[in-house]
Amino acid sequence: MTLAIVLLSGILSTMDPVPSTKNMPVPVRDPSAALRIPAYRLFAVSQLCVVISAQIQSLALGWELYKRTNSLMSLAWIGLVQFLPGVPVMLWAGHAADRFDRRLIVIISLVVSLFCGLSLAALSYTQYSIPLMYLCVMVRSMGSAFGRPARQALLPQLVPADLFTNAVTWNSTNFQLGLVAGPALGGLIVKTSIPLAYLADSACVALSVILMLMLKCGPVTRTPSRVSLDSLGAGIAFVWRTKVILAALTLDLFAVLLGGATALFPVFAKDILHVEAQGLGWLGAAPAFGSVAMAMLLTHLPLKNAGRTLLWMVAGFGAATIMFGLSTSFPLSLFFIFLTGACDNISVVVRGTLVQLMAPDAMRGRVSAVNGLFIGASNQLGAFESGAVAYLFSDYLGYGHVAGARISVVSGGIGTLLVVAAVALLWPQLARVGALHEVKPEVV
Repeated sequence: MTLAIVLLSGILSTMDPVPSTKNMPVPVRDPSAALRIPAYRLFAVSQLCVVISAQIQSLALGWELYKRTNSLMSLAWIGLVQFLPGVPVMLWAGHAADRFDRRLIVIISLVVSLFCGLSLAALSYTQYSIPLMYLCVMVRSMGSAFGRPARQALLPQLVPADLFTNAVTWNSTNFQLGLVAGPALGGLIVKTSIPLAYLADSACVALSVILMLMLKCGPVTRTPSRVSLDSLGAGIAFVWRTKVILAALTLDLFAVLLGGATALFPVFAKDILHVEAQGLGWLGAAPAFGSVAMAMLLTHLPLKNAGRTLLWMVAGFGAATIMFGLSTSFPLSLFFIFLTGACDNISVVVRGTLVQLMAPDAMRGRVSAVNGLFIGASNQLGAFESGAVAYLFSDYLGYGHVAGARISVVSGGIGTLLVVAAVALLWPQLARVGALHEVKPEVV
């Protein structure tokens, strides 16, 4: 929680709207350079509140629905209603982020989340309709999807280009801290009261709204185009033309899609490693700890050959996934999952920097929307792929749960290595990307 303390301490001295400090002279090699910018601190704490709130709601919702229905499908429906609405909304959201005030879009999306959190608290307290709870989750997912491209595209308005990589690294650290703190806090609250957990979720969102209201951003180039299929597809077309971004997104998509072992953690905890629920919690937290550790390292050791590093780290992600699938030792399994989080963090930093700095400012929202679609597809469909392969080998082919889970994870890791080789051959320009602070916007 050191980061949160540092960030909050900066906010206490800035109770008036904070202007953008895009031209503020800050030492380039300072590991905490982005954190020294007041506008970025407001943005970062707001983002941390959003992540913590989402984790609290996810934990409370899953626990309550499973407890009330005693059905695993009740958990599956959560993922479905979160993923499907985001697909059509995201491209429209990217266009809106390039035409309208991005800060205002983020605030609107947060207000939607706040309303849904309070509604869930009321539905939970009264033990009312479960379908209405799913409706709240769907509406919140649509609101979040609408605000996500604007939030991502807002960052370059807050920090100078030479500090953007540092800001992305701190953002990743921020996100992972939220992934650790959110479930821990949510678990403690849910033990006392599930409706109280939804209220805590809402309180975090309300704080995020207040912080965004205090924030003032730098100027941005607006696109004068109307909403049209060509305009909405401009982000996709730009990614397709810009092979470096396409290669980075492809790596991330297939690495998580094929190498995502998290959906099968319960099987490993119960039937393979025999560590039960407490061990499952540690398995869930290990990737976030790995990501935070790598993020802290990156703040002190900037990437000089970002493209080649990205390829090696995604390959490391695949190799660590394979070793996790084969391990029968709980400490070793934790170590390999820790490594997957560390390797994935570099992918997040490099991909996020390339997407934001190579996209012209007038298209940054739409390109961020495409990035969001890749991320959403990899996370949600990756869980489905892992579970489906495990089911195929365990139940359909009769190998049993242990063998099915192992085959799913190991084959996914092997698939990730093959994807790395294919991307390196298809798009050699990715390996030629050097220092991230030297990346320039592509000419449209």
